[in-house]
Amino acid sequence: MEKQQTAKKKLTWPQLKERIAFALGNLGHSAFYGALSTYFIVYVTSGMFTDLSPKVANRLIGLITTLVVIIRLAEVVVDPILGNIVDNTETRWGKFKPWQVIGSVVSAILLVIIFTGIFGLAKVNWLLFAIAFVIIFIILDVFYSFADVAYWGMVPAISGDSKERGIFTALGSFTGSIGWNGLTMIVVPITTYFTYLATGKHDQGPQGWLAFAIIVSIIAVLSALAVAFGTTEKNDVIRQAASQKTTIKDVFVGIAKNDQILWISCAYLLYSLAYVVTNGVLFYLFKFVIGQPGEFWIAGAVATIVGFSTAPLYPLLNKFIPRKMLFLVGQISMILSYIIFIFASTNMALLIVGLVLFNFTFVQLVIVLSLTDAIEYGQLKNGNRNEAVVLAVRPMLDKITGAFSNGIVGTIAIMAGMTGSATAADMTAKNIHTFELFAFYTPLISSILALIVFMFKVKITEKKHAEIVTELENRLAKGHLPSDNDKVLTGITTKILAPVDGQLLTLDDVPNGFEGKGFAIQPTDGHIYAPFDGHIKFTFSTRHTLGIVSDNGLEMIIHVGLETVNMRGEGFVTHYVDGQKISAGDLLLSFDQQLIHEAGYDDIVINFFTQPKQMRTLENLQAKSVTHGESILEVIMMEK
Repeated sequence: MEKQQTAKKKLTWPQLKERIAFALGNLGHSAFYGALSTYFIVYVTSGMFTDLSPKVANRLIGLITTLVVIIRLAEVVVDPILGNIVDNTETRWGKFKPWQVIGSVVSAILLVIIFTGIFGLAKVNWLLFAIAFVIIFIILDVFYSFADVAYWGMVPAISGDSKERGIFTALGSFTGSIGWNGLTMIVVPITTYFTYLATGKHDQGPQGWLAFAIIVSIIAVLSALAVAFGTTEKNDVIRQAASQKTTIKDVFVGIAKNDQILWISCAYLLYSLAYVVTNGVLFYLFKFVIGQPGEFWIAGAVATIVGFSTAPLYPLLNKFIPRKMLFLVGQISMILSYIIFIFASTNMALLIVGLVLFNFTFVQLVIVLSLTDAIEYGQLKNGNRNEAVVLAVRPMLDKITGAFSNGIVGTIAIMAGMTGSATAADMTAKNIHTFELFAFYTPLISSILALIVFMFKVKITEKKHAEIVTELENRLAKGHLPSDNDKVLTGITTKILAPVDGQLLTLDDVPNGFEGKGFAIQPTDGHIYAPFDGHIKFTFSTRHTLGIVSDNGLEMIIHVGLETVNMRGEGFVTHYVDGQKISAGDLLLSFDQQLIHEAGYDDIVINFFTQPKQMRTLENLQAKSVTHGESILEVIMMEK
């Protein structure tokens, strides 16, 4: 019977449809973000003010880029508020899907309006234009953020299985890459074609940019509708979403208390700033330096192909190469790409090599994994896990670098004379030098600093994390780490049920010994069930260990295997979200016994209590065969 449960289940059509629908959502969502964050600035510098004098146009370009930076930085603070609004939404369609549709439709309409130049208002009154732009852009950004928060917030709502949530996230990231890089391939053909239809000129004029915005907006709305009609929010998981709220204060406090999160964030900020700024100026490189804007699609094609290749390559390489070395390889590739951009950017063959090296990076994957491992580091150091902080840090840093990138790209365009109707023939040696200084030399320095910070200040390696987890488990077992649980009910008996099928043992029977109060079970099955009513307190990033708290306040750790931390979560699947309410007998975790044994580890399930000083002496356990759900002992808590 149990072997049948562990057999691989065939994917049903509704499951496949839901995966496709969710993936389509980020196709349009990322394309919209690319149009807003990268190509809007290109439109502002080259098409929005073509009918105004260069002096007035440059002032308005500077004004808009400054306003965009301020608005997008403010969005970092606003996002937690929007997330709270989404969390508190109750409709018959769920809480996420309505904001997906509303956010996408409203922001799409407003994107089209700003790509009209707000109907040419700048020609009538530049002050009214500035006021109208601020109002429209803020509303646009807020509703785009609603769609963004709702889209990624849906992941735990449409699946309670950790592995399945990982699949949804991977699919969303995959199609997001297509949406983002796809714009690079189509932006010039679309803007040129529709400008030609309107004016007869082969150029990227205001008419072409408006058509581009309309097409992107339609794709974004259709993608949101695909999510709305193709996915289903599971109410049992949605109710747990409120426990994941994070304010901007939580993010900064969590970073400040964890030096490894601080250094990892610093390295990523430096890398991301270089990456986003360079992506933002590639169009200017092709149009004004090389003089071949029609070949700009190559940049998108290279990024897409390299992205498809590196993503699946990472887990394979990481089995043999530590992630710190993979970070080193990625950053060296990026540094080499800048050298090519600086000295050989007009050679198309070498430029393509540079684009390959620029996009051949494992930085984002390494950063996410390093931040995740920093959770246990923070818990060992100061007792705080800060799990929600990890979920918020990278998106927050992306928004910060995106905001600064908008301002930097706009400034580069003005200082290098790459605005209005200028062409490659109008560029002087000084213009090119100014462009290269800010577009390549400065990001080169930023990428080098990112490498230095990560290599010398980030200490969380796979080996170090394994040591931290082992030490953390030992301290938890001995009750040496502080507990934030103030709901311990003294004098109340908690019945402990066997969490897994197998042979019941004492902790003294665990190989190499294990200090603390608790018990162990040599499992005959790879499923862990809740031993009492309560809630999930936390899960280690490697998924082999989870903490649960009973309704009476009894804290218990379930640890699967010896040295299984080194498996980095492979073979472990959780069936809950952190903070979730659980009932005795609920399936919590599945683990692959065969995979653990093949890796050379013992799969013994160790269970210990983290408040040993408050517990009365446990009854003497007898070695025997037990079945999950069977009562094996009772615990009574005393006052401290």
